[in-house]
Amino acid sequence: MGEPGSEGKRKFAKIEIVGILLFVGTMVLLFIKPSVMGDLFNAMFIRAKPIVVDIYLASNVAGAIIISVMMGRILERLGFTDALMRIFIPLMKYVRVNAAIAIPSIYNILGDVNAAGRIAAPILKKSGATKDEQKIAVATLMQQPSSFSIIVFGIICLSAVNAKVFLVFLFSLFLPVLTTPLILRLTIWRNTKAIALTDVPAFTPTKPMLSTIFDGAKEGAEILFLLIIPACAVVFSAIGALEYFKIWPFIQKGIETVLVWLNVEPQTGSVAILAGGTLSLAQLMKVAAETPAPLVVGTFIIASSSPLQVIFGQIPNVWKGITDLNEKECIIAACVGFVIRLATAGIFGRLLVFLW
Repeated sequence: MGEPGSEGKRKFAKIEIVGILLFVGTMVLLFIKPSVMGDLFNAMFIRAKPIVVDIYLASNVAGAIIISVMMGRILERLGFTDALMRIFIPLMKYVRVNAAIAIPSIYNILGDVNAAGRIAAPILKKSGATKDEQKIAVATLMQQPSSFSIIVFGIICLSAVNAKVFLVFLFSLFLPVLTTPLILRLTIWRNTKAIALTDVPAFTPTKPMLSTIFDGAKEGAEILFLLIIPACAVVFSAIGALEYFKIWPFIQKGIETVLVWLNVEPQTGSVAILAGGTLSLAQLMKVAAETPAPLVVGTFIIASSSPLQVIFGQIPNVWKGITDLNEKECIIAACVGFVIRLATAGIFGRLLVFLW
C-alpha cells in the first residue's frame, strides 16, 4: 500500500511541460504587451483571407475546380483510366520492376492522390511488390497532379503562351511513369523484380453516366471544401504568423531563389509547393499571357506534383496502413519523388526549351 492519496500520481510528460511553459509565456505576454496575441491572429487572418475567401469562395475558381473534377470522372467512366492501364502496364516489363508500380500514378493522372493510394496500394501488396518497389510507386505517384483541375488549368496556361501542350504532357506527365521507376531502380531502391500482372482489375465505374456526373460534382465540392480550402487556410495563416515574426521573408527568398534557378515563375511556383497546384495555376492564369513561356511550363510541371501537405500528411496517412511502409518511409519516398519533379522542371526550363 502506498501513501494516502498517492494513487494516480505520475511524472510530468514532456508535452505537459511544454504546455506549462506556453501558459507562463502567454501570461507574461498578456502582462507586458497584451496586443501581441491579437496582432498575431490578425496577421494570420489577413494573410489567409484573400486566398480562402476572395480566390476560392468569391471567384470563378471554385466552380472551375468542381467542373474539372466532374470532367475527370466522366473520362474515367468512358474508360480513359483503363485505356492508360492497358498501355503502360505491359511496358513496365522493360523497366524490370513489378508492373503494379504503374497503377497508382496512372490512376492519379485523372487527379485523386487519396483514391490512388487507397485503390492501388493494396494491389501493389497483393502482387508481391517489395518494399523498394512500394517506395518507387510512391515516388512515381509524385510525378502526377493531385487534382484533375491542375490539368485543366494547366492547359489554359500553356495555351496562353502557345506552348506545345501535347509535348509538355507527353514528356512531363506520361513519360515519368516509365522513367521514374527506371531511375530509382538503377540508383536508390534496387530490390526489384520484373513481374507481369495477369489479372489487372477494371477501374471504369459501372454506375450510370448521370450518377457519374453528379457524383463527380459532389467529389469536386468535397475536394474544394474538405482538402483545398483547409490546406490553404493552414499554410497561409502559418505564413502570416511567420511574417509577423519577420521570419517568412528569409524562407520565401530561399524558395524563390531555387525556383528562379530552375526557370520557374517564383510567386506561383512557391504557392504550388506550399499550398498546391490548383491555387498556383489559378493565379498563373491571370498573368500567363504576360509571362515568358519557359516560366509557365516550369510552373506547370511543379504544380503537377503534390504540395507539402500531401507529402507530409495525405500520403503517409493513406499508404502506411495498407502497404509494408511506415510513415517515415512514405515521407522519404514522397520527398524523393518531389526532388525528381523539381529536376524535371529544371530540365524543361533550361535544356528542353526547343521542344515546345
